[in-house]
Amino acid sequence: MNPGGVLLEVKHLRTCFWSAEGEGQAVDDVSFTIQVGEVLGMVGESGCGKSVTSLSIMRLIPEPPGKIAGGEILFDGRDLLRLSAEEMRRVRGRQISMIFQEPMTSLNPVFTVGYQIMEGYMLHTGATRGQALDRALELMKLVGIPSPERRVDDYPHQFSGGMRQRIMIAMALSCDPRLVIADEPTTALDVTIQAQILELMNRLRTQLGMAILLITHDLAVIAETAHRVVVMYAGKIVEEAAVEDLFHSPLHPYTQGLMGSIPRLVRRGDRLVSIDGMVPSPFRLPAGCRFFNRCKRRMERCERSMPPFFEVPPGSGHRAACFLHEGAAT
Repeated sequence: MNPGGVLLEVKHLRTCFWSAEGEGQAVDDVSFTIQVGEVLGMVGESGCGKSVTSLSIMRLIPEPPGKIAGGEILFDGRDLLRLSAEEMRRVRGRQISMIFQEPMTSLNPVFTVGYQIMEGYMLHTGATRGQALDRALELMKLVGIPSPERRVDDYPHQFSGGMRQRIMIAMALSCDPRLVIADEPTTALDVTIQAQILELMNRLRTQLGMAILLITHDLAVIAETAHRVVVMYAGKIVEEAAVEDLFHSPLHPYTQGLMGSIPRLVRRGDRLVSIDGMVPSPFRLPAGCRFFNRCKRRMERCERSMPPFFEVPPGSGHRAACFLHEGAAT
């Protein structure tokens, strides 16, 4: 990777939701950066705040019941949270685009895939219908759709899951965005198609020079694709590192638990490691470390105090929010 400076900087982001239970903190004091041309992986169990973080960046949080309650989202130095709705619409899809989790529910079943690719391109660039059709055919070819001239007038239900995901990628790339947010882009796909989609995304990133925020719960996908990784738990980032450092020496007990739960070719009789318990509800968060009730290495102070980040070793960029590393970070 040849980073070209900071493209996106999220600072102390807080996103809340309200219900009959009160205020729930879905994202709480989250900060990270993405460099130009970088793939940043974001991992964690379901309910840890990954998708809410991505929707906050896109300003797609439904209000009510949700609200971006604080922080800054600086894209190329401009705070997206200070833009008007109209200004944000010009950013969304043009400079930052998103690949959503499930292509069958994200694509409109009553419009052809060609029209759905063309629509955003015409809206953001002012292109004619003929120019947009040429762009749609170009993108369908780029993402590996066979016979795009024939298939451009097909509907989503006429495509397989892998082909629908490719259409979603084509839509996201239509306006040459500088940042693509990929939210679980391979979850619904079998492993063969998953590998093809990941290879495609990496090839397009290299060709087009875009940055990618890759959100997933699959650590194997992160190992294959990302340059850096942030690990989220219960609305907070608990660890951040280069991908090699994270896999070679995970620091946070939660990350270590995730690593231990990866299926491997093991000896007969060995069992997968599991993390007991569940992610706490955003409406009933503990006062101290949010992983306290599930952590096998917890200490008394963890129940009372939220641990700050400790960088281990100092200057490495590998940091974890865990009191176990307090001495090593000094």
